[in-house]
Amino acid sequence: MTTLDTARTVTGRLRGCQLRAVLRLTCTWRSGTASVVTQPWQHALIVGASSGIGAALARQLGATGCRVALVARRREALERLAGEIGRDRALVFPHDVARGEEAAALFPAICRALGGLDLFVYAAGVMPPIGADEWDFAKDRDIVTVNVLGAMAWIDEAAQRFERGRGGTLVGLSSVAGDRGRRGNPAYHASKAALDTFLESVRNRVGRFGVKVVTVKPGPVDTPMTQEMDRDRLPFIISADEAARRTLAAAARGTRVAYVPGRWRPIMFVLRSIPSTIFQRLDI
Repeated sequence: MTTLDTARTVTGRLRGCQLRAVLRLTCTWRSGTASVVTQPWQHALIVGASSGIGAALARQLGATGCRVALVARRREALERLAGEIGRDRALVFPHDVARGEEAAALFPAICRALGGLDLFVYAAGVMPPIGADEWDFAKDRDIVTVNVLGAMAWIDEAAQRFERGRGGTLVGLSSVAGDRGRRGNPAYHASKAALDTFLESVRNRVGRFGVKVVTVKPGPVDTPMTQEMDRDRLPFIISADEAARRTLAAAARGTRVAYVPGRWRPIMFVLRSIPSTIFQRLDI
């Protein structure tokens, strides 16, 4: 058997939900529901709150009595969400993260309106469909603008505030896509890898001041971003509500890097261990 055949045996066919060798590893890991952890926050700001995991986070935080600032481009979606949560607990701030220069003024205004801040979440992200033979710099630029530069603009503001206050929890929603440069969407994988490294650097800078910086790496999640994707290529897909519950549990514990759900940690360990010369020949 060739080395390539061995790698294929180990990884199986990720496109189906069958990572057979890895599944034998993950069966020894707990994959039940997220632990119940008391949520310690009273004031939260979520960038990218109009749909998906961001909206689910807002609903769950609001249900605990936390006041939540909702930031996203679509005012109508934010207004509907605020109505669900309760106008006494949800504040709406329309903003396009592509205009990152606005964050420096908008961030303190939101904190004043909230009456404080102890949890910040950057949940904004885009993943436009990319054809197997498509090369589109405009799409690549949009991905980097939202997933990386927008994150930097807002996380910079939150990190400074939490450093001055000697505490706070800062959460960045990354993805398992950042663990390896797969062929399907190069710019998206690169953007999440960049976000991972940026969050690690921020953690190393402000962690000594009592600030928790949590990198959350979900696998496939049932959100508008994945609606048009081939479900056979989305193994272990979970709901946005489940992803949000696990995200908040990880944030409350102060987990540095949380895979959501946890079974993705050993899976991605195996994928990261495959030599690049072999990995580039695998359609996963």
